[in-house]
Amino acid sequence: MSTGALALLSLLPIAAVGIFLVGLRWPASKAMPISYIVAVALALFVWKIPGVTVAAASVNGLVVAATLLYIIFGAILLLNTLQESGGIKTIREGFIGISPDRRVQVIIIAWLFGSFIEGSAGFGTPAAVAVPLLVGLGFPAMAAVVAGMVIQSTPVSFGAVGTPILVGVQSGLVTDPGITSDFLALVTMIGGKVAIVHAVVGTLVPLFVVALMTRFFGKNKSFREGLKVWKFALFAAFAMTIPYVIVANLLGPEFPSLIGGLVGLAIVVFAAKKGFLMPPKEEHWDFEEKSKWDPSWTGNIVIHDIEHRNGRISMVRAWMPYILIGLFLVITRMKALPFQGWLQSWTVSFENMFGTGITASLQPLYLPGTIFIVVSLITFFLHQMDQSSYQRAWAHSGKTMIPASTALVFTVPMVQVFLNSGGGAAGYERMPIELANGVASLTGDIWPLFAPFIGGLGAFIAGSNTVSNMMFSLFQYDVGSRIGVDASWIVALQAVGGAAGNMICVHNVVAASAVVGLVGKEGDVIRKTLIPFLYYATAAGALGYSIVWTAEKGIMNLGTAIITVIAVLAIYTISTNKSKMDLLQVNSQKQIKSIK
Repeated sequence: MSTGALALLSLLPIAAVGIFLVGLRWPASKAMPISYIVAVALALFVWKIPGVTVAAASVNGLVVAATLLYIIFGAILLLNTLQESGGIKTIREGFIGISPDRRVQVIIIAWLFGSFIEGSAGFGTPAAVAVPLLVGLGFPAMAAVVAGMVIQSTPVSFGAVGTPILVGVQSGLVTDPGITSDFLALVTMIGGKVAIVHAVVGTLVPLFVVALMTRFFGKNKSFREGLKVWKFALFAAFAMTIPYVIVANLLGPEFPSLIGGLVGLAIVVFAAKKGFLMPPKEEHWDFEEKSKWDPSWTGNIVIHDIEHRNGRISMVRAWMPYILIGLFLVITRMKALPFQGWLQSWTVSFENMFGTGITASLQPLYLPGTIFIVVSLITFFLHQMDQSSYQRAWAHSGKTMIPASTALVFTVPMVQVFLNSGGGAAGYERMPIELANGVASLTGDIWPLFAPFIGGLGAFIAGSNTVSNMMFSLFQYDVGSRIGVDASWIVALQAVGGAAGNMICVHNVVAASAVVGLVGKEGDVIRKTLIPFLYYATAAGALGYSIVWTAEKGIMNLGTAIITVIAVLAIYTISTNKSKMDLLQVNSQKQIKSIK
């Protein structure tokens, strides 16, 4: 069968997701079974994979789904614990003290706090922490999920203390010892390049977050209201990305997101308290009152203003659970400390399932869900909760988690069948590789423009930047070598695209939505996050093209032209918005004077 035909067939499970989940807006619980059936049919009848291999891959998917549900439960439990203790009420009041403006709040929590959590734990944990916190502060559940997914881009390549680079890229390249004898030095260099691309492209991510929020969830449905805080958004972007790039190029891939997020958080919160670049009080932006929200925006988790039984809880005690989460995630992920080894020592493993070589395993103590549950238990004592309140938190958490299970038990097995489709009697490569081969055969020397999209495709399918890098790094390196450019830059584009793909990954969206009880609206979320993903992959590809071809084709090449167009559009949009807002202010002042 031709490369093109195999690529089109490999696209069918993904097309099913696009048609039913995104296009027709079916809930994931209905769309993903169809995608699973398509993937199984292709594996059995086209790739001719043995039935036991498909069964083993499906069981492996169920094990992964169980770990996701465990993390979801822990995140929901922590939110409900803080609500029942009165901690959420205090945290909300504290943010109003910094700024009641929802645009400022979402940048601080999603972009900066989320980047810190991503650097600590990765694997979707920021959404499990930041999304429920936003809902607790009064954000619509869908707005919180969209914000949590969009920031799953810039910090992701260095999430979980550098795992997507150190494990993902290195594992992908090490299978070809002809590349180099020092893979650690190579991936460290690639990590520095990844940080540079992310820093350039990711500068607009906070602005995307606020603009999408005001456009889709604001009273006036206006991008303009989000763009109005462009100065603060860019300041927050640079506060994170500058230390991020410095750390990546001086210290390596382990700490860019962790340190960048932490430094940015300290700088921006301090600046916000001092009023630096903050919107004027009369222009503070908020959602409409809850009674006027679109019903599709809200999940089945309802946040109530519950007072602590002994009166108002202090700000330090209210924030302590989140401080503990950050601390526990950091110390349990650092290899220099013994905690990682201790927690990983208990592994539940199902090896060589059905004689296929596929192994399913999980490490319950190491999962973020365990940390969430432990912190919830600590909070019970720290916040001096009564037993009945804590029992309600557990009961509500279990009820909220159940609807997510239907979607995940088909989503993740589909992914595993797709990934384990190699080695069949037909002799074809795995479906993702055949799909990438089809794209590569059509693109030639413009491949750098498409490299991030292949990385994004891997993350969209697998739900992991690490897995995407494992799957495609060697492929990307080989394509870069064939077209005669610095192949390490092509691998860097793969890693950047793999990070951006988390914005639209189905099972990440399902998991983030489930944390706030928003089940069945996954397609609506992806329709919104697709906009920043397309920007991110396009801009990264154009920048990469410009870098690798400048020496041969000159600075004025196709990549430079695309980057210039994007920059001009961004500047024009911001400046036009500023002019219109200035005009509105002048007109409103004239009206006030005329009334007087």
